[in-house]
Amino acid sequence: MTDKTLFTKIIEGEIPGDFVHQDDHCVVLRDVNPQAPTHLLVIPRKPIPRIGEAAEEDAQLLGHLLLVARKAALSENLEEGFRIIVNNGSHGGESVPHLHVHVLGGRPLSWPPG
Repeated sequence: MTDKTLFTKIIEGEIPGDFVHQDDHCVVLRDVNPQAPTHLLVIPRKPIPRIGEAAEEDAQLLGHLLLVARKAALSENLEEGFRIIVNNGSHGGESVPHLHVHVLGGRPLSWPPG
């Protein structure tokens, strides 16, 4: 990938972000356009365009993202429940071509989501 994504620019500090967690493999920040009272994004530092392009070698990273999503949800007091979402492609609602995990909560969430 030659062009930096919006998320890469945030991770590298070129664009400000409201970070709630950072480690060697990912960051967690608050979504600027929240769809629930709590809306976090768990973003890998490795710029994988989307889940559909993840490789077998990314398995450990993908697992880490889900565990960090759980920890972030609990740190935001979402014990009553939360939703984890990964969008893939334009029909899946993907708007930034950099894999990220949405963590939504803080209110009852309906099904189906969209």
